[in-house]
Amino acid sequence: MRYKIALLKTDEGYSVSVPGLPGCWSQGITEEEALQNIQDAIQEYLAVRDGLLEGAVVREIEVTP
Repeated sequence: MRYKIALLKTDEGYSVSVPGLPGCWSQGITEEEALQNIQDAIQEYLAVRDGLLEGAVVREIEVTP
């Protein structure tokens, strides 16, 4: 699976978030470290989300602007 990320250089290193996964953030001193950390954060986020949806009926809807 591929996710768009937002990578921001800061005074302390790099901050990274996943706009499609609200609350999924990480950071790292180097860009490489931040990218590895966000991969881990995405995996953990998805595992928690899947656990919360266990037993639920998941559907898709279309929204037109």
